[in-house]
Amino acid sequence: MKLFIAAVLALTTTATFAQNAAVVNGKPIPSSRVDAMVKQLTNNPQNPQKDTPELRAQVRQELINREIFTQEAEKRGLSDTPEFKAQMDFSRQQLLIRALVNDFVNNTKPSDAELLAAYNEQKKGAGDKEYRARHILVEKEEDAKKIITDLKKGKKFEDLAKQSKDPGSAANGGDLDWSAAGNYVPEFSNALTKLEKGKFTDVPVKTQFGFHVIRLDDVRPTQFPPLEQVKPQLSQLVTEKKLREFQEELSKKAKVE
Repeated sequence: MKLFIAAVLALTTTATFAQNAAVVNGKPIPSSRVDAMVKQLTNNPQNPQKDTPELRAQVRQELINREIFTQEAEKRGLSDTPEFKAQMDFSRQQLLIRALVNDFVNNTKPSDAELLAAYNEQKKGAGDKEYRARHILVEKEEDAKKIITDLKKGKKFEDLAKQSKDPGSAANGGDLDWSAAGNYVPEFSNALTKLEKGKFTDVPVKTQFGFHVIRLDDVRPTQFPPLEQVKPQLSQLVTEKKLREFQEELSKKAKVE
């Protein structure tokens, strides 16, 4: 009988250790914690790592180090300070909010009708024309006026665009590619839509970014992608809208004094 009991105890102890990655000063570190950390590292989109024995050994050691430091901090009473408790409360809120948002998103799947409605709304907002434009952005109005003077003298727009303060287009001769007018700030959009093809603005266009000289290269009917192609983006838009509505609904129900 004693041998049987000893064997059972031995099996129980072995199983317990199998569930733990390590035991630090009597406190176990569950193997599931290693699994969770490895999963984070392997699913990291910026720097994904492979699930290897070496990685798991590194993670295990990291968790051991953390546990040692945690125990020392608790010995010193640092977990009882008001600052620590405030940070814990803040972290708890952050985790719960993230969990709530994830739960809402995972249980909110836009219907085909909702996606179609969002698609039609996006098409309507895009308008019926797209513009291929170039621009040169400068800080001072007098600099923009000088550029216009140089253009009238026959200098190339693409060459003058090298002095543009817009890093995204300066290296490409000021090219902004095809875009709906509504994608630009109103002052820019209004000036652009009044231009004839091949013409540039004869006065600087002032916006919140500075002063622009704009040239219209071409106009075409809006090229809108088919519904199936943009379903993922539309799904995200609809879900984000529902999330905002959910937040507003909760705010209305809340009793705030």
